[in-house]
Amino acid sequence: MNSADELLTPNAGHCASLTAYQRRKTLEVNIGGVPLGGENPIRVQSMTTVDTMDTDGSVEQALRMVESGCEYVRITAPSIKEAENLSAIKNELRARGCNVPLVADIHFTPNAAELAAQIVEKVRVNPGNYADKKRFEEINYTDETYQAELERIREKFTPLVEICKANGTAMRIGTNHGSLSDRIMSRYGDTPKGMVESALEFIRICESLEYYDLVISMKSSNPQVMVQAYRLLVKSLDEEGLKPYPLHLGVTEAGEAEDGRIKSAVGIGTLLEDGLGDTVRVSLTEEPEVESPVGRILVDRLNDRAGHATIPETDFSKYNPYEYQKRASAEVANFGGENVPRVIADLSGVSDLSVKDLKAVGHFYLPELDKWTMNDLGCDYIYTGSQPAGFMLPNGLREIIDFAAWQQLKNNDHQYPLLTAAQLTETLHPELNFLRLKTHEVTETVLSQLKERTNVVLLLGTDNAHAMADLRRVFVELMNQGIDVPVVIERSYAAMSEDAMMMFPATDMGGLLIDGFGDGAMIGLGMLQQEKEALLATAKLYNNIVFGVLQAARTRITKTEYISCPSCGRTLFDLQETTAMIRKRTDHLKGVKIGIMGCIVNGPGEMADADYGYVGSGKGKITLYKGKEVMKRGVPSERALDELIELIREDGKWTEPQKVGAQ
Repeated sequence: MNSADELLTPNAGHCASLTAYQRRKTLEVNIGGVPLGGENPIRVQSMTTVDTMDTDGSVEQALRMVESGCEYVRITAPSIKEAENLSAIKNELRARGCNVPLVADIHFTPNAAELAAQIVEKVRVNPGNYADKKRFEEINYTDETYQAELERIREKFTPLVEICKANGTAMRIGTNHGSLSDRIMSRYGDTPKGMVESALEFIRICESLEYYDLVISMKSSNPQVMVQAYRLLVKSLDEEGLKPYPLHLGVTEAGEAEDGRIKSAVGIGTLLEDGLGDTVRVSLTEEPEVESPVGRILVDRLNDRAGHATIPETDFSKYNPYEYQKRASAEVANFGGENVPRVIADLSGVSDLSVKDLKAVGHFYLPELDKWTMNDLGCDYIYTGSQPAGFMLPNGLREIIDFAAWQQLKNNDHQYPLLTAAQLTETLHPELNFLRLKTHEVTETVLSQLKERTNVVLLLGTDNAHAMADLRRVFVELMNQGIDVPVVIERSYAAMSEDAMMMFPATDMGGLLIDGFGDGAMIGLGMLQQEKEALLATAKLYNNIVFGVLQAARTRITKTEYISCPSCGRTLFDLQETTAMIRKRTDHLKGVKIGIMGCIVNGPGEMADADYGYVGSGKGKITLYKGKEVMKRGVPSERALDELIELIREDGKWTEPQKVGAQ
């Protein structure tokens, strides 16, 4: 085990280096013979969804999770009876040759935590509700009354710490953005700083009692908040001289399918790229055995990362990783300035591009009406390479063409050239030009030329395996030199699994976007060798992914967002089925956020970021929320969706779904 005192040297900010991949050095915490942190590999984990009182069901599900690669199995223990039954589950798993460490998930019930800590290898407590009952009250504290509250927490929390010490049980202090205590909310507000302070209150108690077997998490359904909170936590631990505890990474209530994977990768992947994180849990509204393989994709991507090509150093003093600050950029056409990030779809490898092919990127021609329509994921530009489209594009869709081919066009007013660095001195389009560069091509000569141009957008890519850091370095260098050219982030990938294809761009692009970097995004087809139909299918996937990344980074909202928990033994209805049902009726509501929570634990607190909430409150009963306010209680589940829609309608946010162009 590493000596804690050897690891207290402060690093530069939230990570050891902003240009060279280095994993953060932490304490090693033993969890049932599967140690976490230190020099150990990054672990993946998940949580059961079966009722904890169903011993056989819990065991069978845990075995499937372990088979899929899960290294720690978390099980909810909402009361004493569930905590007691953890013993039966553990005994049966051990009898069947499965020694996976078990983690008890505790909310509201210290007595259940104290019992569980004597049975399982680790307990998770939420500092927002372990010693507090949330009433959404704003309280004015003096320093003296606040200190009295801290003493009350110490008294409530100390017995659990002593039990964990006596039994060799590890603990996760798991802060959630949506369930901060009224005390924290009153003093720090709904902020990353409040999340960090919520955890620090409990960490300080543990250290005063000489208990260090801690893992810390800072979860939120908003990846931007989540990333800022983890970064601030690391900085705060260092500045306060506390131990460097391992980090459990997760975006809570990420959702399902494509959206859940992208949202998780924006949060988890961004932190992993900076060397933060010792275990990950991808929270999907799917079967728990699906989660670990998805998490493993993010973790395995780092296997050879330490050997990446050298990234030049620069002055990062203008970069603030703890607050969102959009990089100031000039407005060029509809890029930069106050414009939302633009989406460019790469169709350059598609031969004989036709009108009907544009449906892959959200634009649909309706021959019976002789008109175009588009869906919410209609791209802003298409890149056609050296083969310009042979037909008139729909109004609002613009075309980017390689410079040599653009020069040959007789009327190129509404088509725009893509340049190399050598072509930047040529006669260009008077309004809009695209300069395509890799990071190593961003030389002082090019930068000096960009300073003189007011009609150029930079299309920036990288060949470095440490892509996010390499691209970030160029953005910061532009800031340092006062160059406000708009920048479109470009990434391209070799053929890979569909899950990886969603998650790698979400990390590389999303990590930049949540820091305020990027005026647009494009995933290139250039590395793929496919037939036309396969290329169009890939182009459609890429286009959807880019919009998904922009949505997850909260920089361009184009569709309904679902904040749905991954289910657990507390859940009062079938979350997957209910989420699918709600999505079917509401997924046309652009920009509306709907929280779908299986129980009150994941109710008004955890879905704090949602506009509306659908929360299980009893068997067959639903409570409907508007923000954090209860609007209707005990609604029969068969009527709940209709009544949710009526709430949305009353707020003037309901629109009828359009059938045209939905193919």
